[in-house]
Amino acid sequence: MKIVISLGGSLINPGKVNYKFLEEFKKTIKKFPQHKILVVTGGGKIAREYIEALKTKSEKIRSLIGIGVTKLNAMLVSNFLDSNVIVPDSLNDVAKSLSKSNLVVCGALGYREKMTSDGTAADVARGLKADMLINITNVKGLYDKDPKKFKNAKFISNISFSDFLKMTNEIKYKPGQHFVFDQSGAEIITRYKIKTVILTGIKNLENCLAGKRFEGTIIN
Repeated sequence: MKIVISLGGSLINPGKVNYKFLEEFKKTIKKFPQHKILVVTGGGKIAREYIEALKTKSEKIRSLIGIGVTKLNAMLVSNFLDSNVIVPDSLNDVAKSLSKSNLVVCGALGYREKMTSDGTAADVARGLKADMLINITNVKGLYDKDPKKFKNAKFISNISFSDFLKMTNEIKYKPGQHFVFDQSGAEIITRYKIKTVILTGIKNLENCLAGKRFEGTIIN
């Protein structure tokens, strides 16, 4: 199988490098050498702090700052996983790297309007004709409303592409936005019918990669 994993930056560095998570992530990924796996790293808390510091600047400048952080995170994760020393900078570079190795890590692949690293992951999944896109984040999955603000928020275990797209389009885009998936990514997976999973926790990731039952949200 060819799998793209969108790895949230807040899991990599929630304030300091999360060595425990990275060690568990490494052990899990190494259990599946039969899969072609591309990991796309997000910017997380650091990117949002940098973007906030430049809130008077243009959206493009703030997005470029976020992109820089995703690439720094990619360098960290890639070398932690004993994968590529230099991270790919384009879809063509990603494809070439995957032809030589079953595990490749990258950050955002250049500036594109209103796109976060989740959108990059979706676009790469399209370009590589991936079998599945996994978004591993710090929340259980998708809810009908923000569970941190509403105690009656309902968890959504399965949702159609079209309904998910409607949900994301109700949220106004901003650089460094903190939602389980961005609008451009939702448009891509909807248009190209890319099976997408949102989950949290190493055990759920392992079960998903193994084709076993896991807790999370499936978009298909």
